[in-house]
Amino acid sequence: MKKVGLFEAKTHLSALVDDALAGKTTIITRRGKPVAEIGPASAEHKTRALQAVERLKAMRKRLAAEGKLRDINVRELIDEGRT
Repeated sequence: MKKVGLFEAKTHLSALVDDALAGKTTIITRRGKPVAEIGPASAEHKTRALQAVERLKAMRKRLAAEGKLRDINVRELIDEGRT
């Protein structure tokens, strides 16, 4: 497991994300003490993200069918997403 300082992590964030995609975990330190960890997303997080995308697609399809996409009210969309 790799350890990097906070400044280096900020400077090379995209490389750390690439490492996470490759299954590697990196510990981020501040003044030599571990404070955070970046690594692959768990299966649960991936599943939840995919479910959210599917709900958004269904909502967009329904709104398009109802002809409501022209008069979009962001507050209504946010509230509907919370149910």
